[in-house]
Amino acid sequence: MSTTTNTARLADKYKAEVVPALMKKFSYKTVMQAPRLTKICLNRGVNGAVNDKKLIDIAVEELSNITGQKAMATLSKKISPTLNYVRLCQLVQELLYVV
Repeated sequence: MSTTTNTARLADKYKAEVVPALMKKFSYKTVMQAPRLTKICLNRGVNGAVNDKKLIDIAVEELSNITGQKAMATLSKKISPTLNYVRLCQLVQELLYVV
């Protein structure tokens, strides 16, 4: 009976194709000099999620199919109107400074 490892396809491709290409391009002497993948994050914005909560479930299911892991849905924080006004003032000041 053969033992199979359950590694991500992206990690396998990185080790098999990208690391040798990096070693050749940058003249690395060992594999340890090549950059490593430690964490991969996927983000997705769902436009109509305010009106239809089912869209969030669909997006979570699609990301789960892509990654092979359960995706976690997080909601964006609301921005206060005063903060928007401050950002608008900063933007206007920058535009005035540029002109």
